[in-house]
Amino acid sequence: MKHISILVTPQSNMTCVDLPHRAFMGVNGILQQQQKEPIFKVELVGLKKEVKMQNGRFTIHPDCLASSIKKTDLIIIPAFDGDVHQELEQGKDFVPWIISQYKKGAEVSSLCVGTFLLASTGLLKGKSCSTHWRAENIFKKMFPEVELTTNKVITDEHGICTSGGALSSANLVLYLIEKYAGREIALLSSKIFQVDIDRFSQSPFIIFEGQKDHEDEQIKQAQHYIEENYREKINVEELTSMLALSRRNLERRFKKATANTIVEYMQRVKVEAVKKYLETGRKNVNELMYEVGYNDTKSFRNIFKKYTGLSPVEYRNKYNKETLVIG
Repeated sequence: MKHISILVTPQSNMTCVDLPHRAFMGVNGILQQQQKEPIFKVELVGLKKEVKMQNGRFTIHPDCLASSIKKTDLIIIPAFDGDVHQELEQGKDFVPWIISQYKKGAEVSSLCVGTFLLASTGLLKGKSCSTHWRAENIFKKMFPEVELTTNKVITDEHGICTSGGALSSANLVLYLIEKYAGREIALLSSKIFQVDIDRFSQSPFIIFEGQKDHEDEQIKQAQHYIEENYREKINVEELTSMLALSRRNLERRFKKATANTIVEYMQRVKVEAVKKYLETGRKNVNELMYEVGYNDTKSFRNIFKKYTGLSPVEYRNKYNKETLVIG
């Protein structure tokens, strides 16, 4: 029987605590209906016997304390609500226990921004992970040694799994069910919970918001210039001349401040503009391509798909209001 430990802190997101608990217990129920033995032992694990959540609105009594668990098979770190630093402070006593269990062979999974607590253990160093795309900038700033891939809904590397946004945590839970209980049970669970079992990318949902939470005023000036002139073909030399900086210095400072290269930033600003047009307007893709300064259709489509996971036409069909109404 697989022992699953779902961690609980005062800031834990209630949905992300209940979802895996309900899903794994649901698998046990399915197996019992098939006259089979349950395969999961699911426990809520805390640092205290009583955990007050959401400023005292709810109280959870964990099934056990982390200190009482000598060996578990899977640790699930839920997403949290509120301040990142407060969550890390409240969950810091879980860290040595998580590390110890991982070294004993346990797998560790984080849901959405639960990745922050996972990263604080050091277990993600040199590995790839995912989290909610809105947390991308602060995560990269806090954990530069971790390879963040926000385009992915799920990552699985050396017994450590992560997921994207909070609701896409359901995809990771289904992935884990398939891993431990098999494809047939996972498919049945996906139908019961009405969740797409094979969704792998959160790229279509990402809204690019340029990272401006830094103190480099010259780089902010460059960012504003790019955003205000996205219709033009801006080159790096133009920015170096405007800011009186060497190319090497500008590129180094830009990447440090924004977590993007200058070229990536330009591309993402242009793609974000096209996305908005595709969601609301009727202009064709070539017209929009020219409007944001591209002439090469193939190059533009490749860049658009790189950041959204969809072609421009697929994106319009998925998100344009008129298309949805007609469909």
